[in-house]
Amino acid sequence: MFKAIRIAILLVILFFVSLSTFLTQARSTDWNNSLYVKVYPINGDGSGEAERYIERLKLRHFEGIENFVAREAERYGKTLKNPVRMELGEEINEQPPSLSGSPSTPSVMWWSLKMRWWAGDITEDQDRVEPDVKIFIRYHTPVEEMALENSVGLQKGMVGIVNAFAGNHHTSMNNVVIAHEFLHTLGATDKYEGGTGQPLYPHGYAEPDRKPLYPQKTAEIMGGRIPESEFRAVIPRSLKYAVIGPMTAEEIGLR
Repeated sequence: MFKAIRIAILLVILFFVSLSTFLTQARSTDWNNSLYVKVYPINGDGSGEAERYIERLKLRHFEGIENFVAREAERYGKTLKNPVRMELGEEINEQPPSLSGSPSTPSVMWWSLKMRWWAGDITEDQDRVEPDVKIFIRYHTPVEEMALENSVGLQKGMVGIVNAFAGNHHTSMNNVVIAHEFLHTLGATDKYEGGTGQPLYPHGYAEPDRKPLYPQKTAEIMGGRIPESEFRAVIPRSLKYAVIGPMTAEEIGLR
């Protein structure tokens, strides 16, 4: 009897958590109200350079994301003046849960649950009002030819982890990655080849009907790069050179 009651209680909790998640996700893509996106800096490599950069961070460093979403929302006929409002949280002095090097489906599911729990617990003291989306940015000292870990955005829980370089000249490119992972939390899918990073035609191209097709001038944000040829693509320098394509717009409710 006790076991049956415990299972019933867990099922009820799961139902309400699932319902809350569904309602939050539905509201986040109706574009009737501003979405509050809060970024939390983390010293990703423990370096003094990353720490000094975090200390100098201001909300204005993330204005490009607000402007990008507002521009693209208007292009799709949305009249909301500020569809996204960025917020800057306090530094987080703890690293997020890591995913194993050879993840399996169960391990990914378990990591996702841990990630969502950690994101709520670690920000509890500073978030009297919960933001709609939480993005944790792990800053690293810029090193030539250094490859950062992959960033990730979770629709369930609306949480993102971004690996970025510390330094003002990296701010605009960091915002491209942040915007990409933010749109993942709203349900947007990747539109590039996993092995090569090359944008997938046509949905990963900003101008799939361009003649000649190459070089493209801008990136589709979920394609991630500007295709210069069939085999070469570059990350845009800033969100001024990125757009939200029709398929991505449908996925996040813009059209």
